[in-house]
Amino acid sequence: MTAVFPITAATPVTFAGALPDTADVVVIGGGVIGVCTALFLAREGHRVVLLEKGRISAEQSSRNWGWIRQQGRDPDELPIMKEANQLWRQLAAETNVDIGLTQGGVTYLASDAAAMARYEAWQKIASDQDVDTRILSQKQTDSLIPNMSRRYAGALYTPSDMRAEPWVAVPALAGIAVRDGAQIIENCAVRCLDIETGRIKGVLTEKGRIETSQVVLAGGAWSSLFLANHGVKLPQLSVRATVAATTRLPVVFQGGAADDKVAFRLRKDRGYTLAPGGFHELFVGPSAFRSLPKFLTQLRADPFGTQFLPAAPKGYPDAWGTARRWDADMVSPFEDMRILNPRPNAGKVQTITDEFSRLFPDLPDFRVSCAWAGMIDTMPDLVPVIDTVAVLPGLTIGTGMSGHGFGIGPAIGRILARLATGRESGHALTRFRFSRFTDGSAMDLGPAL
Repeated sequence: MTAVFPITAATPVTFAGALPDTADVVVIGGGVIGVCTALFLAREGHRVVLLEKGRISAEQSSRNWGWIRQQGRDPDELPIMKEANQLWRQLAAETNVDIGLTQGGVTYLASDAAAMARYEAWQKIASDQDVDTRILSQKQTDSLIPNMSRRYAGALYTPSDMRAEPWVAVPALAGIAVRDGAQIIENCAVRCLDIETGRIKGVLTEKGRIETSQVVLAGGAWSSLFLANHGVKLPQLSVRATVAATTRLPVVFQGGAADDKVAFRLRKDRGYTLAPGGFHELFVGPSAFRSLPKFLTQLRADPFGTQFLPAAPKGYPDAWGTARRWDADMVSPFEDMRILNPRPNAGKVQTITDEFSRLFPDLPDFRVSCAWAGMIDTMPDLVPVIDTVAVLPGLTIGTGMSGHGFGIGPAIGRILARLATGRESGHALTRFRFSRFTDGSAMDLGPAL
């Protein structure tokens, strides 16, 4: 494993093959959610085909922080995340690839009493669900992560949380899925659904048609655009998040930690992955204007957490020039941009590097070995959509993970596999229903931790 995330349009296709004529289920999207959905469908004996427009895990699933955390989750997500923790351990043992899975814990460092109050409130949620989260005093925080220059009021700490290398882990899960019988085809965009008499009868791709009655849409930042072409509205936006990787350093903490300025976690190569604490950027486009009423609650709760940029680069899902309607015989936006590869914010890279250096002044000199950015698909209430779609029978959606997708991915995949085959999910999913955006429900924000 190298410190540089390697998945780009130049990466050779790993999963190829001829398009089958039929499938029991077609999964659209080769991120962690789609890969895990295909994996569990294959294990249950279903003929499943996963179609990815670019490369497996090339977008946000390989660009995230690599945290596998229960800490700070919405209460309704927490049972699913607990299952995901168990699944990560099981799946890591089923591949001969070292995905860097390590139980190092996750720590949120409290800058003041207000932060401590928020953490204490969430710790009660964790306690009610038998998660080992605990509140640390100032002295305990200093002991857990020594040699920090900043004194914190305390911390929220979950020892059972983990980390892994996302650009290694998700392709490894795809390998397990193929071994178990799934077919994965990269560089093959699904242009649209084939719908007859109001039901799904297949998918129409750039390489031909697959007959199927069940489709799982796990398209990440592209999901809303795909649905809009079928007249289905989903208030989903994408925000840019910048990440940097340092060169090898002495170990200051085995897990992941964050304060209000910088987040950091140790990697398998003994460098650190750094990111800004609570900062992201939104390119304002047509969908942003249409979805604004749904996002007002989130914007009021965190008015300074988002920086607004005037327009997305050409080809992005919410760029002004991106097509909103197309036919199956037309080149789709998903072919025009195989991999969403945003430029990192260079200023933020410098800022988080400086903050990390100031926080640990005893570290030797280091440099940033690489920096990258990803587009996080987010929902107005910061929790995903995990549901079947009544207006399009045969369609199941798993999208809008709002930055939580990598860690929770295996369990969401298992849930989507169940929903797509008409079975009980095993979890309460009311919070994640598709209809909450049209039934008059207020946007109920989860804990923003």
